[in-house]
Amino acid sequence: MINRYTNLEMKRIWTDENEFQTMLDIEIRACEIMAELGKIPAEAVPVIKERAKFSVDRIREIERETRHDILAFLQAVAENVGDEAKYIHMGLTSSDVKDTALGVLMKQAADIIIADLAKLREVLARRAAEHKYTVMIGRTHGIHAEPITLGLKFALWLDETDRNIERMRRARETVAVGKLSGAVGTYAMIDPQVEAYVCEKMGLKAAKLATQVIQRDRHAEYLSTLAVIASSLDKFATEIRNLQRTDIREAEEFFHPGQKGSSAMPHKRNPITCERISGLARVVRGNAQAAFENVALWHERDISHSSVERVILPDSTSLVDYMLRLMIDIIDKLLVYPEAMKANMNKTGGLIFSQRVLLAIVDKGVSREEAYRWVQRNAMARWLEGADFKTNVTNDPDIKKYLTPAEIEACFDASHHLRHIDTIMARFGL
Repeated sequence: MINRYTNLEMKRIWTDENEFQTMLDIEIRACEIMAELGKIPAEAVPVIKERAKFSVDRIREIERETRHDILAFLQAVAENVGDEAKYIHMGLTSSDVKDTALGVLMKQAADIIIADLAKLREVLARRAAEHKYTVMIGRTHGIHAEPITLGLKFALWLDETDRNIERMRRARETVAVGKLSGAVGTYAMIDPQVEAYVCEKMGLKAAKLATQVIQRDRHAEYLSTLAVIASSLDKFATEIRNLQRTDIREAEEFFHPGQKGSSAMPHKRNPITCERISGLARVVRGNAQAAFENVALWHERDISHSSVERVILPDSTSLVDYMLRLMIDIIDKLLVYPEAMKANMNKTGGLIFSQRVLLAIVDKGVSREEAYRWVQRNAMARWLEGADFKTNVTNDPDIKKYLTPAEIEACFDASHHLRHIDTIMARFGL
């Protein structure tokens, strides 16, 4: 999934070069502390630091023979270091460096996604403030309900984005963990101080306990968090797609000059970017399922998780980064049509004020059941016969015993529904 659309910084994180360099940094840090502990000669460390380097091509060449990427990596480094290479990887197992490096890479990717989320929050806040009082109809079950504002819709997404920022921060901490505890996690061939030192230098916490690998519930949490973020973006995109429908058309994606919507129909303006986000969200959610499957490994480890993670971690982080950048651009340039919103609010001839009429009658002492029946029969006359709802309510013999024409008129004022907008928006500093 890493392709020409991938953020260059995200792409760099998942390169072989970055992964092997991170593993080399871990190996060098381990040598530093082992020299301090007297496990290897102190004079070997500066030699290792000066000479330790690798070529990815050479690693792959060796791997074709060894069929083991870490051994190939160590051999390629040793070819440059010379005799002091015998002190590299002492007491370690492959997963000590592989899993610890993976923690660094996931942390780096999380930082990019958190920054993306912050940018999305910023643009949502701006559009929410801009459309704080842009009145539109709220819909439940796809049917007109009561008035809201477009600013409230943006603020709702802002609130969800805030939760996603917190989720991603927690997931970042969950996977920012390393281990250098040997083949089954008992430190049989290595001092626990090595693990503590290396993890601190790499910006990680040391796992309290590991087997040969860091436990994959951590990675599942990380992937599931990415899936939640993707699902939020899917939600935002789906709403925009619905608002762009021809029969609604209250908002739509920016349509670039020269852009074409259909090879057959020149009139088309399709929500293709939102549709792309919705489609890619399915991939990220599917990858999260694969991460759940990786949690259960045989005994102290098997390798069934490894091949999966080589796909789902680069792909999911790259996809979520890409989707976030798309959504930032969509919200920033979203075309909004307030006049269409007003027209749509009036489509039902005042039916959206039925609850206000109901409660006004109840306030006069009528039972809710009775009042509901009176209002509903007039509402159904609008739905089924096209009669004017306000006129019918005004002339209803039961209702007019309790409500004056002025009281009925007041029920059809949209401002009553929006009187707490400032209170709600103030919660977001808007």
